[in-house]
Amino acid sequence: MKKWWTVAAIASFAWINVALAQQDASKPEPSSSTAKAASSGQQYSGMYSFLKDGEFVQLTIEDNGAVTGFISRYGDGESDKGEFLDQFFKNGKLDGNKLSFTTAVVHGVWFDFAGAVERGEGKNPADEAYYVLKGSLIENSSDVDKKVQSQSRDVLLKRFPLEPATGK
Repeated sequence: MKKWWTVAAIASFAWINVALAQQDASKPEPSSSTAKAASSGQQYSGMYSFLKDGEFVQLTIEDNGAVTGFISRYGDGESDKGEFLDQFFKNGKLDGNKLSFTTAVVHGVWFDFAGAVERGEGKNPADEAYYVLKGSLIENSSDVDKKVQSQSRDVLLKRFPLEPATGK
């Protein structure tokens, strides 16, 4: 029996892929799309693991190096303990392979990531951990008195395996 979070993660991933496909379908195909994607960092786009099993980061690299996405995670607070929360990026940037992003605040918590996208242990682009996000993740939280506490940790977030092409 699949856990509900697995279904939620798959549904979120499918929804994002449909939205991206619809967006891409309206654009003319560039003549050197592979070279353009490689130079802009778009090959790094995808779903990466997060801190706990079932949590993930969805990362989308735009043509200009802007980064959009979100973190789906379990809540840790009294009001959201165990609840699945989506925290969209407030800002994000990719410069070469250097990546940074900050999420919006949800229930008094937000995240800052600063690091790089690196090649992981995956052998082929469709393999798990072909790319990894390696860097420092800061979890910030504020209480009712607006006192902010920050916890920093080094992370290695692995990209999930890509879905096989259906040939359609």
